[in-house]
Amino acid sequence: MTTGPHDPSRTARRPRGPMAGRREDLRGARLDALLRRVAGGDAGAFEELYDATAAAVHGLALRVLRDPAQAEEVAQEVLVEVWRTARRYDPARGGAMGWIMTMAHRRAVDRVRSEHAAAARDDRAARLEPPAAHDGVADLVMDRLDRQRLLDCMDHLTGPQRESITLAYYDGHTYREVADRIGVPLGTVKARMRDGMIRLRDCLGVAS
Repeated sequence: MTTGPHDPSRTARRPRGPMAGRREDLRGARLDALLRRVAGGDAGAFEELYDATAAAVHGLALRVLRDPAQAEEVAQEVLVEVWRTARRYDPARGGAMGWIMTMAHRRAVDRVRSEHAAAARDDRAARLEPPAAHDGVADLVMDRLDRQRLLDCMDHLTGPQRESITLAYYDGHTYREVADRIGVPLGTVKARMRDGMIRLRDCLGVAS
């Protein structure tokens, strides 16, 4: 039987097979398992979860905020919140990635609202005489409380731990990039990150 020449476009139009969906299911199951381990205080699992989700969290924050610096801050805050609150994850209500991305979206939207509220207060203060009362100051303080507590707890880390965590979370580097940047083995960076995250968790008053 003779067949005509192969048309690549026919392959491109071919619908996705079951393998693609199966890969997504396996990835979701892996993230769920990692998050359950993180809930038990497993810093190694958190390291894997970070590598698997950090880029997506940062990308979502950037789309909402449209400010790279603020997106990095929000992504860092979200991942620390994941570490602190992993026990609240309920797989019956959805997958781990959805839970994390919902948290990221909420945090990014809260940041936008906070910035808008601050701008509105500044505008009122500039236009009114005498200055308007400090409407919303308590809300603003509460919004920034977790961030300040985290910064205070960073002072309890060793210098190498603080350097590694700062490069990974504030500067957005992967563990491998952190190791290359400071010139130490990858295993050393992982150990510093693990021990540093445990110290942060203890300082923030979150039981393992």
